[in-house]
Amino acid sequence: MNVDEWKGRWTLITGASAGIGVAFAEKLAAGGSHLVLTARRMDRLEELAARLEKAHSINVECVAADLNVAQAPAEVFAFTQSKGLAIDFLINNAGFGQYGEFSPSELERQLSMIRVNCLAVTELTHLFLKGMIERRRGDVLILASTASFQAIPYMSVYAATKSFDLLFAEGLAHEVAQYGIRVCALCPGATQSEFQQVAGSPTDRVGRVEETAEQVVAVGLEAIAAGRHHVISGFRNRMAAEVQRFVPRRVVTSAAAKIFKPK
Repeated sequence: MNVDEWKGRWTLITGASAGIGVAFAEKLAAGGSHLVLTARRMDRLEELAARLEKAHSINVECVAADLNVAQAPAEVFAFTQSKGLAIDFLINNAGFGQYGEFSPSELERQLSMIRVNCLAVTELTHLFLKGMIERRRGDVLILASTASFQAIPYMSVYAATKSFDLLFAEGLAHEVAQYGIRVCALCPGATQSEFQQVAGSPTDRVGRVEETAEQVVAVGLEAIAAGRHHVISGFRNRMAAEVQRFVPRRVVTSAAAKIFKPK
């Protein structure tokens, strides 16, 4: 995957302290993109920034932000404005899931998921899109999921948030194409990252095959460069999504319930 088209331009990556976020930073830094990295853990961001600046002779700025906090997206935007940085590539990567029955779960945790996975994505995209339209260039990549295509019992809110991300990206892609801006939803399945640990979800499901974060990133960057509006990472994941189109939704949800039901 050739990432030279972002060389010398500024990319902002949310959730950049681990997993897919780190893989995006490494891949784009190798292609010469300057980076703004944001996540909650400043120590991890600074360690990553120092490594990438040394290895690739690029500029990296770090800003600590908890996207569960209402004012955080505006603070991230204000940070870039104060530095005079024109963000040409926004990667809305931050997000998390929560596994288990909805009713006994902690309500605040579910609401936090909506704030991070949906509200922050919407606000950051709105804030940075205006500058992209003025410059008549820019890219927005939104991390959705294979969960975007179906209901998932025991991860009901998470699947709903990822459906939002997918539909938001696909609709927006058509709106802004006239300005030379590309928008794409990247839909990975199981990936080697901290996601399962944070969500508390089982890792021993039948047929589970994990991709590396690097594989997912390569698929996403290739897709947005090609002007695609969404992409599913992994052959098995793509086939599963296609099969679902021909099966009644209730059957698909019932099958997911059997797979995800707590033991």
